Amino acid sequence: MTTAAAPRWTWIWPAAAFATLAALALAGSGAVLSAIAGVTLFGTVFAAVYHAEVVAHRVGEPFGTLVLALAVTVIEAALIVSVMIAAPAEKAGLPRDTVFAAIMIVCNGIVGACLLMGGARHREQGFQLQGASAALAVLVALSGLTLVLPNYAEGALGPRFNTSQMVFAGIVSLVLYCSFVFIQTIRHRDYFLPVEVENEEAHAPPPTPKATVFSAAILVVSLVAIVALAKALTPAIELGIATLGVPKAVVGIVIAGLVLLPEGLAALNAARNNRLQTSLNLALGSALATIGLTIPAVAVVSVVLQQPLELGLNAKDQVLLVLTLMLGIITLGTGRTTMLQGIVHLLIFAVFLFFAVVP
Repeated sequence: MTTAAAPRWTWIWPAAAFATLAALALAGSGAVLSAIAGVTLFGTVFAAVYHAEVVAHRVGEPFGTLVLALAVTVIEAALIVSVMIAAPAEKAGLPRDTVFAAIMIVCNGIVGACLLMGGARHREQGFQLQGASAALAVLVALSGLTLVLPNYAEGALGPRFNTSQMVFAGIVSLVLYCSFVFIQTIRHRDYFLPVEVENEEAHAPPPTPKATVFSAAILVVSLVAIVALAKALTPAIELGIATLGVPKAVVGIVIAGLVLLPEGLAALNAARNNRLQTSLNLALGSALATIGLTIPAVAVVSVVLQQPLELGLNAKDQVLLVLTLMLGIITLGTGRTTMLQGIVHLLIFAVFLFFAVVP
């Protein structure tokens, strides 16, 4: 990462994003403005990735990846909560759909693409087995507690917790995630440090404090713009999905995919540069933050505002979740990866997408 001044495009795109949002607020959504918003969103994603890497290079691992994961997840949770409040009855299952989609996108799509790209370019890559095992253990506990247990906790409610169960699940989710962050950043930080490889970028001088503060500010601004554009594009997305006649759950997949773009691109770039540990820190940390922070947030909204909240997955999605978690434990259970693991994860991701569109 260079210490030179940030390229102009890295702040022009976020500025253009807010200009587009202002135009959407004044003129309303239309085909032309929606297209412009889509292009601006992708440009802003690349700007966010650039500034995230500047911050990460300054603060080092695993703090750098944690910054991006937390920033994206907090804003994603805010988006979900705002949609819930605006349309509580119609969006009772949106948090579940978005969280489940995020897990599948991260654990199969992003991880699979990173393993495939890294294996194709470097044949075999290594990472810290203890760190991956710790993350997977917490991910299994969080996903089972929040996405599977609601189906069996109280049969009369269906895929829902009652109020006390909801409060307890939110507290446990938050405690699990905070415990993982403590282990990752303080108690066993060495479990999440990159494996030593020859990498010119790793030996580049870190950015100056002034450049780091600037990038951190633009990163937050970019992420806010990304989520705001994703929310603005949601009606167009819902209309397109309705026109195609595919299930409404696909909306959650699209929203999760848009919000996770910065992390996905940053993880792919790290894998390409033979920094698989950084890729896994981003991917698994993002999945954990998505559950550990989003579920408590939507639980508070559900309890305080007495709004319905469906968390339990259907039988098909439960099978895909279990398959994904088992696959992650197996493929990340040796500390070394090749192209094969990436191909398997990507094919499971393709299965997820196919059955989401063709249930």
